[in-house]
Amino acid sequence: MKKLTVLGSTGSIGVNTLEIVKAFPDKFQIIALSAGHNINLLEKQIRIYNPRSVSVRSQEDAERLALRMHGQAVEICHGVEGMIRCATAPESDMVVAAVVGAAGLVPTLAAIKAGKDIALANKETLVMAGDLIMQEVERRNVKLVPVDSEHSAIFQSLSGHRHEDVRHLILTASGGPFRDYGLAQFDGITPEDALAHPNWAMGKKISIDSATMMNKGLEIIEARWLFDFPAEKIKVHVHPESIVHSLVEYQDGAVIAQLGIPDMKTPIAYALSWPQRMPLKQPPLDLCELGRLTFSQPDLQRFPCLALAYAALAAGGTMPAVLNAVNEIAVEAFLNEKLTFMGIPRLIETVMSNHQPVEIKTIDKVLQADLWSRKTALELISGGFV
Repeated sequence: MKKLTVLGSTGSIGVNTLEIVKAFPDKFQIIALSAGHNINLLEKQIRIYNPRSVSVRSQEDAERLALRMHGQAVEICHGVEGMIRCATAPESDMVVAAVVGAAGLVPTLAAIKAGKDIALANKETLVMAGDLIMQEVERRNVKLVPVDSEHSAIFQSLSGHRHEDVRHLILTASGGPFRDYGLAQFDGITPEDALAHPNWAMGKKISIDSATMMNKGLEIIEARWLFDFPAEKIKVHVHPESIVHSLVEYQDGAVIAQLGIPDMKTPIAYALSWPQRMPLKQPPLDLCELGRLTFSQPDLQRFPCLALAYAALAAGGTMPAVLNAVNEIAVEAFLNEKLTFMGIPRLIETVMSNHQPVEIKTIDKVLQADLWSRKTALELISGGFV
């Protein structure tokens, strides 16, 4: 039986992970859970899965939860230290890193240093500090298995093949809800428009990232470190059906892809059970009913966030951390109607242009760049940047 910690248990990935655990009680046991402010859902999860430890964002949330859980044998922690405590729980074998955003970096690194295998759904960990993270993975001899559907597809399509035989990694993108919009329509996009993803059920932040295609940009940076390929070998194809989750092109012309219905339970289950596969009760993929699969090149004029991600990767050092941080601020500002949709890439480009990247030798350098980027972005927004 594999013992799990789930960081981000009340988010989309966390909820799906726990549903898989519930379906296979003979294979998995929950040791610890961490969440943000959603203590209502966390309370239900505690009563179902009986974790030994949980963590919430604030001391106030911890106190409220403790009152509700009176008599329940569970340790309740809070803040970054609470997440680290859950991530490094001695009994845990694997940590599902499903926290959204930069908040996942420190506890995921702590889990790796504690020798835990990682099911990685928090792409920001590798975006911000990919080189440091992968060095630590190698040093501690832990397994890091991707959860994102695109990276899981690449992981599966690389299996059994030589690294030197790869010509390209090809990440697929749905194109989000605006793939057919004309450029003139983009300035009128509202948060409600952007949250209506055509294929996937996701949280707000990831839905907006999908709409701007920044999600794919972050995945490019993640893929660079996860699979150890340079940027020029990583391509993006827009694939509206979201059936081909990604592909690998080899030097002899062969292309190997992983296909499936657009449901995150499949890559989550594969990460939890790798190298085995579990008998999920998923509807089968019916390609005959689907009829056709289509692909196209992304339009960088309509989706400049993709080009900004390539630029951050080329600049190296702390620039990807800056890109990620300003994007988080920009998405929040857009959701709160303080920034227009096209203001997101404009703000990112402005902050990046004011940053001089430095080499990352310690995690502190990453966190300093993250803090600088957030502060700069917030100052620009408060000054009227739209």
